[in-house]
Amino acid sequence: MNKLFALRKDGTAIDPREKGSVGRTIPHDSAIGHVAGCAPFIDDLPRREDELFVGFVGSPIASGTIEAIHIEAAEKVDGVVCVLTAKDVGEHNQFGPIICDEPFLADSEVIYVGQPIVLIAAETSDALKRALKLVEIETVAAKPVLTIKEAVEQESHIGPRRQIRRGDPDQAIANATHQLSGQFEIGGQEQFYLESQVAASYPAEQGQLVVHSSTQNTTEIQAVVAEVLGISMHQVVCVCKRMGGAFGGKETQAVIPALMVALVTQVTGRAARIAYDKDTDMCVTGKRHAYLCKWSVGFDSDGIISGLKCNYFSDGGATADLSTSIMERTLLHTDNAYYIENFEASGQVCRTNKPPNTAFRGFGGPQGVAATENIIERIAEHLKIDAFNVRVQNLYGIADRNVTPYGQYFSSNHLPEILNTLASTSDYENRVAQIRTRNQEDPLFLRGISMTPVKFGISFTSKFLNQANALVNVYTDGTVQVSTGGTEMGQGLNTKIRQIVADEFGIDYTNVIVMPTSTEKNNNTSPTAASAGTDLNGAAAANACAKIKKRMADFAATLFASAEEGLIPSPQHIVFENGCVRDSRQPTETIAFADLANRARLERIDIGSRGFYKTPGVDFNRDTGRGNPFLYFTQGAAVAEVKIDRFTGDLAVTRVDLLMDIGKSINPGVDMGQITGGFIQGMGWVTAECLVYDERGALLSHSPTTYKIPAITDVPPDFRCEMFPNNDNLHTIRRSKAVGEPPLLLGVAAWAAVKNALSYLPRTTDPQLCLPATGEEILRCISQQTAGVSST
Repeated sequence: MNKLFALRKDGTAIDPREKGSVGRTIPHDSAIGHVAGCAPFIDDLPRREDELFVGFVGSPIASGTIEAIHIEAAEKVDGVVCVLTAKDVGEHNQFGPIICDEPFLADSEVIYVGQPIVLIAAETSDALKRALKLVEIETVAAKPVLTIKEAVEQESHIGPRRQIRRGDPDQAIANATHQLSGQFEIGGQEQFYLESQVAASYPAEQGQLVVHSSTQNTTEIQAVVAEVLGISMHQVVCVCKRMGGAFGGKETQAVIPALMVALVTQVTGRAARIAYDKDTDMCVTGKRHAYLCKWSVGFDSDGIISGLKCNYFSDGGATADLSTSIMERTLLHTDNAYYIENFEASGQVCRTNKPPNTAFRGFGGPQGVAATENIIERIAEHLKIDAFNVRVQNLYGIADRNVTPYGQYFSSNHLPEILNTLASTSDYENRVAQIRTRNQEDPLFLRGISMTPVKFGISFTSKFLNQANALVNVYTDGTVQVSTGGTEMGQGLNTKIRQIVADEFGIDYTNVIVMPTSTEKNNNTSPTAASAGTDLNGAAAANACAKIKKRMADFAATLFASAEEGLIPSPQHIVFENGCVRDSRQPTETIAFADLANRARLERIDIGSRGFYKTPGVDFNRDTGRGNPFLYFTQGAAVAEVKIDRFTGDLAVTRVDLLMDIGKSINPGVDMGQITGGFIQGMGWVTAECLVYDERGALLSHSPTTYKIPAITDVPPDFRCEMFPNNDNLHTIRRSKAVGEPPLLLGVAAWAAVKNALSYLPRTTDPQLCLPATGEEILRCISQQTAGVSST
């Protein structure tokens, strides 16, 4: 055998027993680079001699008007090349992914603290810093809207109110044996990606611009830069090699830094770069949306829900961004894992004077699930039964009770089996009994436990986004380059695509490289979001491979036929495996894949191709709230156990058992990292991560010292995670399931366990535990319960 296929590129031997790459734990393709510090991010790119440092001055107030902008002193600083304001932008100073309502540079009105007003480019970072301090902005402040309650009172809205409804929930609740109602406050969350917002722009010929952006959406950067600068899309190329994390925070909000450097390049003809520091990034970018949910529910004495109503109000911030679509997904996930015959979920996005809130892993789904799980816990407390029993009785069915409130049939439902399996493997029943006993005996600590499920829909709810294209090039030495519109943010998308392509050609994964994402190779792409990156881009890459393989198989069939008299060329008998190509009718004869590629080129056979994929069967009418918004559902469940200091409210999540159905895993190691990491991020949201603003609308918790993301010491010391075996997801590439977002929603189990722990305290009223359940929030609830004081 040719050595190219006996040894990998790194010199390690290929085990002939290995049957392909898919299904194996292959290291993340940037793992060594990340650890060694040699994987370049945008701010690691070497600076050009003509490159300018870019920064901005933002609004000092949350709401008001601009009376004057004084830039004269800044312009005189030695090394300053240009000072730009809205008047330098032109007529296209607004943009927006859904509603075009967000200014690039504020002109006469300001709408949040830190909103960019003045843009400065300088030869050195020191000159930039000096100039930024010399800009003076005169404003007249107006009273800002800073909370959801204020926005509701003032009818400060973004977009229309949306609703999904089935049956008659009002009548069902009124006729139910038991009724409960209340309000649930859900906090936001900072994405806290390690690489802050960053962009670099380079001039090219014929008025072109090349923009390197840390973005989940290269096409949007291309489109908005072209529109705001008054040029055409074919004059803009956006490139993204990798991001140092994103979590949704770079789906739309990478636009403003990209616009900043692109405008500077257009004005000066020079390269430009901006990189936010962490404080600036946290202060001026959007977060996960905070929500207020007003709810009512009717149920019987066994806990079976007969009617449910949830009315949501979200904090959209100052402009629309993606808020209306995020609210839509909240409504679509309010049912979570439960069949509710009489159901209503409605939602209104509120406009406040905060930075525009945006996408965050789960995209509104976590808020809907948290609201429903709060209601489940309240039902259990009211009936004095375990919440697990309430959940199991209300689960979607398999043969019946399996249609969602929006009319989609829930096929391949594994939730009953997942919950029963996890209850057994986690010893749930015995642990509940132990906790009950210990809470009666231990005066210092309070314990709680809860199991929560998840049913997360996979697809973009906007139909047109469910598409992807890929470019695959086979070279004459048998190696392959792949380009897709998917962006790598650390989640392992490129590694999985590498495995898929390698198996399509029957070659080793080391012979495949995924290239940087670029709009010149992959046009009109969708953002890498909605957990659909591998589903879409992996399928598009496989489609391109299939076209190439057909040409190569047709050619190979003639070669094998010519070598044996009487053998008729038969492309359907050509097999690609183990770095070779063979005719299944001639098992002893093979051609090395590299040899076939080289011979195909000599015969003028095209061994490159563009692939395309569109998700089948998805179509949702947001006006009627009916349709099939999702291709399938990723499912799972988690059991969380917590320990609370009764005197300080300090919380520890002591054990977690997690079971996820992600179909047939393409890369178990990468997927396990996504499952555990997603859960911990969700746990952080529901227990520790608290956004605090002052009375001006400025963020106070804008650094690791004041904003508490989970540390390694917060990871449950007993953390058990398993994948549920499942081979029935027939609709996706290699029968896999999306894994990026669903595990985060299981973090709600930790919050539910806190709620369960508090239920053991004597009380006269429900203290209405808010989310996140920080130490302060827990202590407030303990104090109110033990004092018998009603929550306000």
